[in-house]
Amino acid sequence: MRTIFIADAHLVAPDDNNCRQLLSFLHELEGELDTLYIMGDLFDFWLGFPSQPFTQYDPVLDALERLVARGCRLVYFEGNHDFHLGDVFSHRLKAEIHTGPSIECIQGKRLYVCHGDQINREDRCYRLLRFLLRTRLVAAAVGHFPPSWAEKIRERLQKRSQAGYAVKASRWDYRLILLDFARSLQKQGCDGLVTGHFHLALRENLPDTPFAVLSLGDWMEQFTYGEMKDGELRLLTYSASSDK
Repeated sequence: MRTIFIADAHLVAPDDNNCRQLLSFLHELEGELDTLYIMGDLFDFWLGFPSQPFTQYDPVLDALERLVARGCRLVYFEGNHDFHLGDVFSHRLKAEIHTGPSIECIQGKRLYVCHGDQINREDRCYRLLRFLLRTRLVAAAVGHFPPSWAEKIRERLQKRSQAGYAVKASRWDYRLILLDFARSLQKQGCDGLVTGHFHLALRENLPDTPFAVLSLGDWMEQFTYGEMKDGELRLLTYSASSDK
């Protein structure tokens, strides 16, 4: 059995290197994968508009559809850049969609799986924004937004996100935050934590325990991802040539 976890590609345009690398990776996984967990922020911005205005993402959606057609189970954890996913994922791709964390039993292990944007409880401003954006009112309103708004919203959020990430990364020690959170999960009977969001590539055990902490890094510069095989979590780096 083989399970893959990816997060934080923040895809923008199909000609970008990270998009080309991801398409190559997904192609290699066809017929070789039991489950693909997308751990949020696959896209730099996605809301499930009924008309699907984000045509630049069509090659990725096609690649995911081919994976599903070859028997892969697709599980999507919404991020802070992609939420209210809409019919493309729930119907066309038959994805299991999670709006928040979940404890998943994978290869005999109880893993706490999440995008990770709720882990840092000190980031109170973001937590309030997250709550507001995920209300049923906002979800219902998406269907009434003019499609022309989609790219304008994306550009605005992209600029704010890029500026805010560097500030937050210098303010908080994400490794310590993750390890502290992992200790609380261990007390609840979990065997491991798999998370995205922090753009931190990390795989380690809690001291003197088998509890595994896996932070997935990103698919923008690091091209790191997680794999669970034979009950073991690993952090890997995709190294295929971008000239394929």
